[in-house]
Amino acid sequence: MIAEYGEHLIDLLAPWGPVVVRQMFGGLGLYRQGQIFAIVVDDTLYFKVGENNRADYEAAGCEPFTYRGKNKPVTMSYWQVPEQVIDEPDVFCDWAEKAYQAGQQAKQKTRTKKQTKPRQASAAQA
Repeated sequence: MIAEYGEHLIDLLAPWGPVVVRQMFGGLGLYRQGQIFAIVVDDTLYFKVGENNRADYEAAGCEPFTYRGKNKPVTMSYWQVPEQVIDEPDVFCDWAEKAYQAGQQAKQKTRTKKQTKPRQASAAQA
């Protein structure tokens, strides 16, 4: 079943570009040019959300993916894609592009944080 849904998503996204689907944590991860932009959990598709596309999901009444962590619920930056978006190929590809861009922006923020993070002197340097 997972493989069939992954193949279906690859077909839907073919006009947008090549997509690779990988199994992960009992679900799927969707990648473009090595960048993850979507996940599938329990047959539900979630796209990466950032500053560039959060308003689209909020306006559509969507919810972020949340799972039960050790002590509390954990909310991820992937939001459920509305069915009406999946049913419109051009719109679906536009939302996929925005999800891909959100992933790129998140990756860039992570790199910037790592570069600007002050290093602590090791015991050997002190």
